[in-house]
Amino acid sequence: MEIGNVNVRMSVVTLTVSVFFTILVLATFFITADRTILIWGIPTIVLLFVIPVALNYMSQSQYADLIPVYEQEAKDVRIKTINESMLGKPVRIRGVVERSMFRFLNRPQYLVADKSGEISVKMFTSPQEDVRKGDVVEVLGLVIRRYVAAGEPVVNCVSIRKIKPQEK
Repeated sequence: MEIGNVNVRMSVVTLTVSVFFTILVLATFFITADRTILIWGIPTIVLLFVIPVALNYMSQSQYADLIPVYEQEAKDVRIKTINESMLGKPVRIRGVVERSMFRFLNRPQYLVADKSGEISVKMFTSPQEDVRKGDVVEVLGLVIRRYVAAGEPVVNCVSIRKIKPQEK
């Protein structure tokens, strides 16, 4: 669904939970014929759909606002050159997606590789494009530690977009 210029997506898990509780409320109503189930159930079910969509919209719009800043400040780097001295610095990398994980949670994580090496790219919202294994991509992001205070450097992705192989 698109709101304004923001592509909003509901995760599969959230959608499954919402549908499950919709079925549960309807089944309970038909079994008991108690209208208070509907009085409380319908607004609750609506909130189960609206809250995740609103949260995704807010994070998507924040990321959209950051993209021009990162495009301006990010330095083109090879993956092999990313190290601990670059923590907190915006970078632009280009490579091939070798693995894609957690897309169903709207918190995808990619393993992106170029000829010099590979790095984990974490995104804390769903990307604007559907990125899959084998896609050639450009990533804009900030170098962070894998875990809050420890771990190897990874890229906290603000934008990942498919590019044509010759754009590399």
